Amino acid sequence: MTASSRSPLLTTAKAVPSPGPASLLHPAPSVSVISASSTAPVDSPQRWIIAIAVLSSAVMEVLDTSVVNVSLPHIAGSLSSSVDEATWVLTSYIVANAIILPITGWLANYLGRKRLLMTVVTGFTLSSILCGLAPNLPALIFFRVLQGTTGGGLQPLSQAVLLEEYPDQERGKAMAFWGLGIVAAPILGPTLGGWITDSYSWRWVFYINVPVGILSLTLIYLFVYDPPYIRRGSLRVDAWGLGMLAVGMGALQIMLDKGQENDWFGSDLIRILAVVAVLFLASFVIRELTVKDPIVHFRLLQYRTFGIGIALVVTLGFVLYGSLVLLPLFMQTLLGWTATTAGIWTSPRGIATAICMPLVGYLLGKGWDGRWMLAFGFGGAGLAFFGYSHMTLQSGTWDIFWYQVNQGFAMAFLFVPLTTLTMSPIPKEETGYATSLYSVMRNIGSSMGISFVTTSVARRSQFHQDVLASHLGSASLPTQQVLGHISQFMQQRGFDSVTAPQKAHALLYQILQQQAALLSYVDVFHIMGILFLAIIPLIVFMRRAGGRSLDVSSH
Repeated sequence: MTASSRSPLLTTAKAVPSPGPASLLHPAPSVSVISASSTAPVDSPQRWIIAIAVLSSAVMEVLDTSVVNVSLPHIAGSLSSSVDEATWVLTSYIVANAIILPITGWLANYLGRKRLLMTVVTGFTLSSILCGLAPNLPALIFFRVLQGTTGGGLQPLSQAVLLEEYPDQERGKAMAFWGLGIVAAPILGPTLGGWITDSYSWRWVFYINVPVGILSLTLIYLFVYDPPYIRRGSLRVDAWGLGMLAVGMGALQIMLDKGQENDWFGSDLIRILAVVAVLFLASFVIRELTVKDPIVHFRLLQYRTFGIGIALVVTLGFVLYGSLVLLPLFMQTLLGWTATTAGIWTSPRGIATAICMPLVGYLLGKGWDGRWMLAFGFGGAGLAFFGYSHMTLQSGTWDIFWYQVNQGFAMAFLFVPLTTLTMSPIPKEETGYATSLYSVMRNIGSSMGISFVTTSVARRSQFHQDVLASHLGSASLPTQQVLGHISQFMQQRGFDSVTAPQKAHALLYQILQQQAALLSYVDVFHIMGILFLAIIPLIVFMRRAGGRSLDVSSH
C-alpha cells in the first residue's frame, strides 16, 4: 500500500475529478496529500484554533481527574462518609472512562466526529455541574459515572483530530502542543485542587470545568468538521460486543483499583472479578476479530510499528503513573514532608518535560529520527529511576530535585515521538480507531502500574522487615548493646528502669520498619528502571515516521 492509497483526500490548485483505483495507486506528480479534515493551507491559523478547541476539552478532563484526588478527604467529610467509601468517587469514574475509551473511534464513525465531540463536551460539562450539586455520596458516584462516560472520549478524539488536521511533516509539532497540555494538567491539578478546596469548597473543583467546556464547545461548533470518509450511521451496532466490553473492562478496573485493599487473590471478590475480566475480554477480542463491523479494530496491530508502539505506551503508562504515586508516598511517609511540600517538589519533573517538549516537536519537524529520541528517552528515564534508588532517609529536597529534572528531560523525548511513530503507518480513515486503542492501553498500563506500586511497597516492606528482624534477635550481642545505649539515654530523659527498656525496644522496632520501607521503595525504583531499559530493543523494529511503505508484521 502506497502513501497515496492511504490518503482519503487528494487535491490540486484546480478542481480534480474523484480519483479511480488507478489514480490512487499512481497519482499525478502535481497532486499533493493534505489533511483529511480540512482544506486549509499548512500555515493556516485556523489549525491552531482547532487545536485549542480540542485540546482545551482534553486538558479539562485530565485536570479534573487530578484535582478530585486531592479533594477526596473533604468530599468524604462533607458527605458524611468514610474516605474508603469516598474512593468510589474515583473508581466509578475510572471504570466508566475505561469502558468508553476503546469504542470512541467507532462512535465517531457512527455518530460523526464533530457531533460526538460536541456531545461529550456538553455531557462532561453538565455532569460536572451535577457533581458539584450532589447532595450525597451515592448521587455523586452516579454523576461521576456520567462524567467518566462522557469524558472518556475526549483524549483520543482530540488526538485524532490533530493527527488528521496536520500533515505528516507537522505532526511532531501538533503532538508536542497536545502533549504539553496533557502533561501540564497533572502538574497543576494537585496544587489547583488543594487551593480551590481550601479557599472555597470541593464543589468548585467541578464547577471550574464549566467555562472551559463552554469555550471548547463554541470553538468545536465553529471550526471542527468531519473528514469525508466518516460514514455516519452506516455501521451496525454490535450489542453483544458492547456488553462484553462493558462487563470485562468494568471487572478489570475494579480488580486493579481494589486489589491491594482486598488482599488480591486472597479475596473471593478479586478472584471473581479476575475470572470475569479474562472471560469477557477474551470473548470480546475474538468477536471483534470475526464480526463484520467491529467496534475496536484489533487488526490494526498487524502494523508492526503500531503494535510495538502499543507495547511501549503500556510500559510508559505503567512506569510513569506508578512513579507518580510512588515518589509522593516516599516523600510523605518516610521523609515526613507535608502533602503540599511533596506536591511542590514533584513538579520539577513535569516542568522539565513541558519545557523540553516543544524542542522535541521542532526536532521531529526538522527530520530527526524519532526512534533515536525514544531510545534516549527510555534510557535517560530508566537511569533516573536508578538515581531514585540511592535516596536515603536523610535525602533532602535538592537530592530529589536533580533526579526529577533528569527524568523530566528524558520523558520529553518519549511522549511526542512515541505518538508520532506509532500512528505513522495508520491509514487516515483508521486514525480514530487507532487513537482509541492507544489511549485505552495507556490507561490499562497506568492502572496496572499504580496497583503494582501499592502492592509491591507493602509486600516488599514486610519481606525486608522479616529479614532485618532475623538479625536483631535477643541472642545478638550488637542488638543488646544498642538497646542498652538507648535504654540509658531514656533513663537520662527521666524514664524509670522498667519503662526505659520498653521505649528502647519500641524505638528500635520503629527504625527497623523505616529501613524495611526504604528498601521496599528502592526495590520498586530498580524494577521501574529495568523495565524502561529492557523495552529499548523493541524500538529497533519500528519504522521511521514518514516511511510510507506498508508496515504489516505478516509481510
